[in-house]
Amino acid sequence: MTDESPVQCVADVHAVLGEGPVWVAREAALYWVDINARKIFRLDGDGQVREWTTPFRVGSLAPRSSGGFIAGTDQGIAEIDLDAGKFEIVLKPEENLPGNRFNDGKVDRRGRFWAGTMDDAERQASGTLYVVDAGLSLSAVDGGYHVTNGPAFSPLGDTMYHSDSARQITYAFDIDADGRASNRRTFLQFNAGDGFPDGMTVDSEGCLWIAFWDGWCVRRYSPAGEWLETIKVPVARPTSCAFGGPDLDRLYITSASRDLDAAALAMQPNAGGVFMLMPGVRGISEAPFAG
Repeated sequence: MTDESPVQCVADVHAVLGEGPVWVAREAALYWVDINARKIFRLDGDGQVREWTTPFRVGSLAPRSSGGFIAGTDQGIAEIDLDAGKFEIVLKPEENLPGNRFNDGKVDRRGRFWAGTMDDAERQASGTLYVVDAGLSLSAVDGGYHVTNGPAFSPLGDTMYHSDSARQITYAFDIDADGRASNRRTFLQFNAGDGFPDGMTVDSEGCLWIAFWDGWCVRRYSPAGEWLETIKVPVARPTSCAFGGPDLDRLYITSASRDLDAAALAMQPNAGGVFMLMPGVRGISEAPFAG
């Protein structure tokens, strides 16, 4: 079915490649990034937007239990403290692949940070999914990706979803208590005209919400892979989504304006903005990175 719920632009920042929305409960604020413009944004409860310029391209970030953020960047895994102006690379797993960068990343239910790399030129299948534990020990989980996106985790944390956007595939993995991923299988396979599965999140009912690049929408799927709902958005390139708000009843959607010509931008003047709707279901309180 299709839901025509009103979608509101809440941060018209015209990001080139807006990505990585994350609700930071301790601040009651939404953070996200513009990868290509080297920016981090913050939207507070009063609708005020702050932005910071970063010394490297940040693909994703997540709050740390000890304060600040952990992030995946074009130079490796970083520790970021915006108040202190700290931007420090702490792990460089792909120094031998200078054309690669980290893209999307999320924290699982036990506080581990999962982030994937990709060929920045989007030509080679050189991307790898990594997991970082609280002690900043990093392990490779899966490889051979063109464009890594996600991941997202089931309410109990025993299933992880992760996409190769270029191949239009969303995989599911089993995750054990020690953070080991196994039994990769195709959860959803999309086709021409669907758009490309980009960032995603899971709601409190265990359903998966996926933003579709070049799809003008976010879709909701059941844990069994049933297509439940489509939320249309007024931009061609929604990039990711995250639940937020004090009651986790708001769905925030980031977007991109990258490679849109003048005619396309005239049709979607809020491209690159952040959108919000009340989808009628709540999200899950996300754990911070345990390190």
